[in-house]
Amino acid sequence: MPEKIVIALGGNALQSKDSAPTAEAQLEVVKKTCEYVAEISGRGYEIAVVHGNGPQVGRIVQASEAAKDVVPPMPFDVCGAMSQGYIGYHIQQALKYALNKRDRNYPVVTIATQVVVDRSDPAFQNPTKPIGSFYTQEEAQALSAEKGYTMREDSGRGWRRVVASPIPRRIVEIHAVKLLWDDAIVITCGGGGVPVVENADGTLEGVAAVIDKDLAAELLAEQVGADVLLILTEVEKVAIRYGKPDQQDLGHMSLAEAARYVEEGHFAPGSMLPKVEAAMKFVRANPGKKAIITSLDKALEALDGKTGTVVTFA
Repeated sequence: MPEKIVIALGGNALQSKDSAPTAEAQLEVVKKTCEYVAEISGRGYEIAVVHGNGPQVGRIVQASEAAKDVVPPMPFDVCGAMSQGYIGYHIQQALKYALNKRDRNYPVVTIATQVVVDRSDPAFQNPTKPIGSFYTQEEAQALSAEKGYTMREDSGRGWRRVVASPIPRRIVEIHAVKLLWDDAIVITCGGGGVPVVENADGTLEGVAAVIDKDLAAELLAEQVGADVLLILTEVEKVAIRYGKPDQQDLGHMSLAEAARYVEEGHFAPGSMLPKVEAAMKFVRANPGKKAIITSLDKALEALDGKTGTVVTFA
């Protein structure tokens, strides 16, 4: 049986900091990314792809806000769904081309994915994820009064809306993902999934929130029975004492070691911490399996056991 891998793509796999924030520039970056993903597929692994959407959904929100006098602004959950669609479209184009070059005539599909979160998640009481435009304090106060937004000052650059980052509980379209698994590479849970809450009558309602894409990828990996959760980021290995003279890169972490490093505060919230937490959650639920954290260009070497940080139960 071929190994199943869920790949979580970080923001650097979609948009370069050195290029313009345009759709055309993003597609060029995605083409390079998909060469690596196609190589993984070419090794015979069965894969699904989860991607982030931070800069992209922010720009969609900004565009919607800027055009508010012409067309009604879109709710944040709708903006998230829009980002899933266009990022998935780019990955479908680029990955299909990369696969065809390798004589792998394999379908690539994107699923607009909803992810259920708990309405009572504590994150809703403490929103932390900044989105959209910068405002003056007066503008921020007006938006807060008019629309009920939570507004916070952002590092001296102005005021921004912040939303919650709740824990993903259930992937609504998981059955469709499983049905497609044997016949296609599925791009799903884009941006962590569109966060929805379940009402008493069984209907789903979108909420203004951002689900961490690494935690969504972990949930997907559990539910499809993946053998490996592969989290791709900007660094080759996880490090403790990062950026200090005595920085130590880690080739392996047991669950206990990872927990100790988290407790000691080695990993930055919103950066490496959710990646390590996702890896820990996966191996805790699947003691015989592993999670790997590494850079995109080292993914194949990491799968071969030559680099990256491997997280295992023991």
